[in-house]
Amino acid sequence: MKKFQKILIIAILLLPIILGAILTNNQSAESFSSAALKKIGLVRVEGVIEQGDEVIRQLRSFRMDNSIAGVLLRIDSPGGAVAPSQEIYSEVLNYQTCKKPLIVTMGTVAASGGYYIASPSQKIFADPGTLTGSIGVIMTLPRFEELTKKVGVEMRTFKAGKFKDITSPYRSVTQPEQTVLQDMLDDTHDQFIGDVAKGRKLPFDTIKALADGRVFTGRQALKVHLVDTLGGYQDAVAYIKHITGLSDKAKIVERSEKGSFLREWLVEEAIKAFPNLYMLTAKPGPQFLMN
Repeated sequence: MKKFQKILIIAILLLPIILGAILTNNQSAESFSSAALKKIGLVRVEGVIEQGDEVIRQLRSFRMDNSIAGVLLRIDSPGGAVAPSQEIYSEVLNYQTCKKPLIVTMGTVAASGGYYIASPSQKIFADPGTLTGSIGVIMTLPRFEELTKKVGVEMRTFKAGKFKDITSPYRSVTQPEQTVLQDMLDDTHDQFIGDVAKGRKLPFDTIKALADGRVFTGRQALKVHLVDTLGGYQDAVAYIKHITGLSDKAKIVERSEKGSFLREWLVEEAIKAFPNLYMLTAKPGPQFLMN
């Protein structure tokens, strides 16, 4: 057999091995490249929850982005309005049906609506001294009846519907109106309990026993299964990188729209100094708010 024929036969025999090695190397390179592109998304919920659109936009963007391996939801909020809290909760709940983990890390306070939006996450980190829980509903109505009398102002109301001016600050609430308002708050409270039970995968009665509005420290919340582990922001970062298989050098990215820093700072500081200020300026209605 000629030398050329021998070389050709050897080449043909080795061809599958060579091709296999090339494909394996390409796949490894692709896997490495893919892993190198993966990042962690960070969404912050800070201060009173008045609207949910921006938080939902960020959560949805990260959920649909294949370059994001997992999401950290950083909560430092005493809660706020019911409807925005429920809308954010629904978007967090969507992560339960996708393969992308969403991990909550609680700051100083993550109570009432702040806890509500945390409950459907895969894992909740809280510091031992974090204030959380406060599973309850509150509604505050200002009353100016005596003030208007003193300044000589009389408010006249024309209405169609017995309870149409039920939240009027210019008169006392009647007993039938108190019953209507209490029924509404009880129903909203029932929704709160049911959603937390669903999010935490715990029996309704288990959550109901804790849902008298009381506030828990992180350490207390761990004992009653409202949070999963004690740890701070960096602990949550290390955990999500571990479960997603990312390296310590993986980037954490945010996609928040930057508003007026001065305005946000002034509002937050005013609410801290005068906690009831928000209740005076908020739209009338039930609140998932620690008070």
